[in-house]
Amino acid sequence: MQVAVFHPGTQHSWQTALALQQLGRLEWYATSIFHQPDRLPFRLVRHLPNGLGRRLNAEFARFAHPGLDPRLVRTGGLSEWLERMAARAGWRGLAGRIDRFGNRRFARLIEHSIRSPAPFALWGFNGSALAGFAEAKARHRTCILDRTIGDGRAYNLAMAALQDRYGDWFLPSDRRISEAVIADDDREYALADVILAGSKFAEATIAQHAPAHAAKVRVLPYGFDQQLFGAQPAPQPLAHGRPVKFLFVGQASPRKGIHHLLEAFSAIPRSAASLTIVGDLRIPRSVFGRFADRVTYLPQVPRSAIPAIMAEHHILVFPSYFEGSALTLLEALASGLGIIQTRSSGNGATETCGIVLDHLDTDSLQSALLTAIADRAQIDRWRQLAQIEAQRYTFARYRENVAALLEGLG
Repeated sequence: MQVAVFHPGTQHSWQTALALQQLGRLEWYATSIFHQPDRLPFRLVRHLPNGLGRRLNAEFARFAHPGLDPRLVRTGGLSEWLERMAARAGWRGLAGRIDRFGNRRFARLIEHSIRSPAPFALWGFNGSALAGFAEAKARHRTCILDRTIGDGRAYNLAMAALQDRYGDWFLPSDRRISEAVIADDDREYALADVILAGSKFAEATIAQHAPAHAAKVRVLPYGFDQQLFGAQPAPQPLAHGRPVKFLFVGQASPRKGIHHLLEAFSAIPRSAASLTIVGDLRIPRSVFGRFADRVTYLPQVPRSAIPAIMAEHHILVFPSYFEGSALTLLEALASGLGIIQTRSSGNGATETCGIVLDHLDTDSLQSALLTAIADRAQIDRWRQLAQIEAQRYTFARYRENVAALLEGLG
């Protein structure tokens, strides 16, 4: 079975396409942006002032996947660019509307490819697969839905439980997933022959809230990007008397438990630990300001900078309420970091290389942080074993799992 992959953004779709290409099973890969330095608009960067050129190159680098054969890649649509500009400007609601519009438009752009007489299955991603799957099913194609996040109804329940106490931490666009989006998710479920979840947690949310489709769900763990994280140095023992360096990477929002992390850390002495937050700040600046003097905050940085940042820290903290399976956890393992996470964050820590919280609140998170700080020898053991655990999530293992999935489909 040949497989065509389509996704208007990033996620891990390029890894899926690369795995299929290496298996000799990729029909084509359609995405909005694919970095080719010698083609427009990318080559225009050479003529821009140095500062602007560097920033654009850093943005373009997120879409550079040199292993992919350009002859198998199809691009189209400006919506991804517009969405990114709106998000950078802080217009969250507008960015969300552009994202939904762009996903629908992107699917229409590839309809002619789906109508090809060639036999192939279609591998799409949640939020952008609906139109493509409808076209594919009319032609009796197998449809594989890669669901990169848990079911939206689980998100709404989790966030509703927070809003009485932490309502001022929410941006309006993050309070709940609309019924219209959830209805489209249900239509994607119905059209899919197989639904892929990145973790047992994500699988369980679909089984609970869309039980009619539970039998379709398969867990396909993600892999880390070995081009970026495959050669991370072995961790060195913590220096005696120095603060333990904690790190958070991702969208800093209530969904990710950032409120608990900032509250918990505010009571820990500076001499004992430091905290760095890297990523998009999705809480009001006025709220963050109450804790800003206790943390180092780095706005979004190029993906290429993350390995070095991770290598400088000791423990990744990721107390999320709701994920598919966070890639940053796998990157942390590959970088030799201990991990403190929730079970709902997805694959990552085990009892050999960190702490997995079954219940999340500020007190339980603070207790985990203090447990780590109090036992530096344990942190050293976690870090040594993390890179061993990371071998479960290599690209080769992901490719093997993709091959096994396709064999199961016939």
